[in-house]
Amino acid sequence: MAAQSATTGQVLEFQLGSETYCVSIDYVTEIVDIGELTSVPNAPPHVRGVMDLRGRTTSIVDPKVVFGIEDEGAEKRIIVFDPEIVEEQGAAGWLVDEVYQVVQVTPEQVDQSPANDAGSIRGVIKRDDSFVIWVDPAIVHAGD
Repeated sequence: MAAQSATTGQVLEFQLGSETYCVSIDYVTEIVDIGELTSVPNAPPHVRGVMDLRGRTTSIVDPKVVFGIEDEGAEKRIIVFDPEIVEEQGAAGWLVDEVYQVVQVTPEQVDQSPANDAGSIRGVIKRDDSFVIWVDPAIVHAGD
């Protein structure tokens, strides 16, 4: 299947363990340093807790659990997503090791994922000597 026109635009690259991932910048409202998290009893394993961001209770998700990544990492930043993409849950953010940059992506750079995990992986972006895995937070959170 060829890359669709939906797989273009600007993406935010971030680190999870030893790999680089990205999400469409359209989903991102802000990036913050990790603060104090309050754990939530009986929460699913991928929910690390909640934190107060500008008066809004924000669920903090560990995407390493969602994607089955074993690597420990720095866990220094939180990517906060537009609440529209996680309609049922309100505000949500992903705990990531580091945030890198926003880059423009063209269809020629995007290959379909060989293991399309229930649609949460939009594709793989080829770099000079590495790959960036493009994930779709709307699909990830739809399964919650």
